Amino acid sequence: MNAETEVSVDTIPLGATPLDNGVAFKVWAPNAREVQVYGDFNQWKEGEFLLEKTENGEWQTFIANCSTGDGYKFIITDADNNKLYKNDPRAKELTNSAGHSVVATSAFDWEGQDSFQMESLNKLVIYELHLGTFNKVSDAVGDFYSAIERLPYLKDLGINVIEIMPVTEFPGDYSWGYNPAHPFAVESAYGGPAGFKHFVKEAHKQGFAVILDVVYNHFGPSDMDIWQFDGWSENNLGGIYFYNDWKANTPWGDTRPDYGRGEVRQYIFDNALMWIEEFKVDGLRMDMVPYMRNVRADGDPGGVLNEGKSLIQWINKTISDKYPEKFIVAEDLHTLDEITKTVENEGFGYSSQWCAAFVHPVRHVLTTINDSDRDLTQIESALSKRYNIDAFERVVYTESHDEVANGQARLAEEIAHGDVNNYFSRKRSLIAATLVLTAPGIPMLFQGQELLEDGYFDDGDPIDWQNLKSYKGFTAFFRDLIHLRRNFDGQTLGLTAQNLDIIHFNNDDKVLAYHRYDQGGTGDSVIVLLNFANVAHENYQLEFPFEANWKLCINADSNLYNKENPNRDIELKFNNREASLLLTEYAILIFRAE
Repeated sequence: MNAETEVSVDTIPLGATPLDNGVAFKVWAPNAREVQVYGDFNQWKEGEFLLEKTENGEWQTFIANCSTGDGYKFIITDADNNKLYKNDPRAKELTNSAGHSVVATSAFDWEGQDSFQMESLNKLVIYELHLGTFNKVSDAVGDFYSAIERLPYLKDLGINVIEIMPVTEFPGDYSWGYNPAHPFAVESAYGGPAGFKHFVKEAHKQGFAVILDVVYNHFGPSDMDIWQFDGWSENNLGGIYFYNDWKANTPWGDTRPDYGRGEVRQYIFDNALMWIEEFKVDGLRMDMVPYMRNVRADGDPGGVLNEGKSLIQWINKTISDKYPEKFIVAEDLHTLDEITKTVENEGFGYSSQWCAAFVHPVRHVLTTINDSDRDLTQIESALSKRYNIDAFERVVYTESHDEVANGQARLAEEIAHGDVNNYFSRKRSLIAATLVLTAPGIPMLFQGQELLEDGYFDDGDPIDWQNLKSYKGFTAFFRDLIHLRRNFDGQTLGLTAQNLDIIHFNNDDKVLAYHRYDQGGTGDSVIVLLNFANVAHENYQLEFPFEANWKLCINADSNLYNKENPNRDIELKFNNREASLLLTEYAILIFRAE
């Protein structure tokens, strides 16, 4: 070992590990002829620090005059004597995706974090955000610190879970994040690892859980130093970290990790656990799981990747056993019970999954132009769908980063192109929000949805926070609805429960009502009444599930939510359980039992 002091690094993990008197370096490069490291600690001179090879294809050394903050790179000599200048595959910090690795410190003041506890699944309301556009300041992209400035707004709105789109180092400063170049490093433009830890700490302090999007179905496809890392490859594909045959192919390039290779499995497993253990996130959302369990999303039986499934099971079972409070979500979108079955029952072991059986039919019904063509059987099915008889094994939403881009747009934009403040756009967008926030399941909003954002999601188009003033009433509706959903006043427990009964279904007039309840009764039962047509009914008949003092707690036509609303009074006229009421155009009425 070429080192300045005798230190055993045999038990040191892969990567750069700061020790009391230096830094240990270890890297996996089984086909390399020679490996050296250079950096700030030796003025970037080549040839001074060679690493020793171990029996398992790893190379290691210790450097005494190196410390946290030092930049470094590996120089790998391949079998043909070519020199490859590579960043550390496990670097937790880089200057940028095309720059050099930095010896990162694990030190951070987490004081007070042990007291934070995420609420139970039935009480969660998720807000998905993209750091670069959520709260952009000046000409720079948004970052962890600017996002912290908006946490009080999210608190007031009623959000208690923040889902962050991927933050691993990617090419350039602008990206959705689903092109991870360096999976262990936090994007430098967002504030690096220290910035992320600061964000998590501050979010916890203000009562938010944080879940992070992670991408394991592919890497890159560009700025990847792990591509042909030690010079070896087959079929001119990715080398030791990737499949080198037809299984490499994904919609994002031939960059699928080799889930069957032990070192790659460990690489991904360690990455998942790093976010939980070192960054103290409260959960993970895994991107496009179908491309981990299958070569193609169409489920071609010849392309099943059993090693991908077993890797997922290993990660999820480990997290479930060690950290049962953590929340692990799948984006699978194939409405399969096995995604959220336990590993012990041959499932994948996710806590919950994004629900395609909700988002697609609801968006379809609400973007249909003619009221008469709306099929409420699709809404009924969307409300009733569940996995393994558990409503909270699904995340329900009408907007996500995928649903408002890739040829689609914001729901309000899809309804009224170019004029999101259009009457029809506002009304039907509020119906969508009501369905999300009153359905059995875990509700999720996408950034700006509550601000009536227009257009489609673009990583260069920041949220227009002027909308908070322009559409104040629209946002207030979301706030009031979220507060009901989370039972803030102790009178709407049913919205946090499993049970749903469709109590009124009128596909001719496009009117639907459903009862949400736990045990039923006062302080529990909630009735949601929706009119999916631009037609009012003066004396609409509705049968309530039992006799009670039914109080109207939300009326979307109130001028609280739009000063132009006529604020027509809604009076219930009862004959036992039979009620007669004014049902306005595109009405949203929510009642609770007192």
